[in-house]
Amino acid sequence: MEAKMSMAASAPVTAKQQGGFDLVAFAAILVTILFWASSFVVIRICLGPLTPIELATARYVAAGAIALVYLAIYRPMPERRDFLRLSIAAVLFIAAYAVLLNTGEQTVAAGPASFIINTMPVFTALIATFALGERFGRWGWGGTAVSFGGVALIAVASDDGFNLDPNAVMILGAALCSAIASVLQKPLLGRLPALAVTAWILLIGSVPLFPAVPATIQALAAAPAEVNWGVAYLVIFPTVIGYLTWAIALKRLTAARASNFLYGVPPVATLIGFVWLGETPTVLGAVGGVMAILGVLIVNVMRKR
Repeated sequence: MEAKMSMAASAPVTAKQQGGFDLVAFAAILVTILFWASSFVVIRICLGPLTPIELATARYVAAGAIALVYLAIYRPMPERRDFLRLSIAAVLFIAAYAVLLNTGEQTVAAGPASFIINTMPVFTALIATFALGERFGRWGWGGTAVSFGGVALIAVASDDGFNLDPNAVMILGAALCSAIASVLQKPLLGRLPALAVTAWILLIGSVPLFPAVPATIQALAAAPAEVNWGVAYLVIFPTVIGYLTWAIALKRLTAARASNFLYGVPPVATLIGFVWLGETPTVLGAVGGVMAILGVLIVNVMRKR
């Protein structure tokens, strides 16, 4: 029933969504990749002084407050039929995703964590094929295989290796939550501006984290300045701006095609780790980065319309 509703509510796919070049969409994707890649390193810095739930609360309740200001001024109201879809997507994309990812990164390093999260495009493509009726094609699946192999090489080449411990499974759960939320919000972007959808998702998704606000305030007061600055960065750049640019990309591209760009996150995260933390990537990791980017090019340039 839900799959039928998703297909009926989905906005018509434009020529640009099918395979043409869309400068706005590609610019939005680049911003999303940059900020989301940096978040893996910042999360690792903030964990310890903050628990996974406290970090999720500090990041997303603050972002939800910013979204509330926007909604109070402009009052973009979704249709009544959209509230259930919007609420499920918001809770999965915000509260569930954040707590699962933060819990996983307690023991899983930023590089392997970014690899696990980047199973999301595979989940998204599979779900969108059945829920939204999107056609992915041979080039799409071929590019997915190349990119997936590339991010796997990045994970194998990391110093900490790749361990499927319980926390790694938590991160895999975060990727699945993100994929489901991306498909759920796709039809909404055909009826509402991307900024409005992002604001509603940030606000509704932060509600389950409200009970942790008192403990989070106490933890932030006792935390080093570096942690507080890290939280501020996560709120403004990977969250408010990153989620907005991701919504813009989803509005202008098919869900599966937009998600495949996220294979660029691990090589960018590797570069940020080198510049910020002095982590030197191995030759195998560099090969994996090239493969990840090549896979994105296959999906978005060479596949048939």
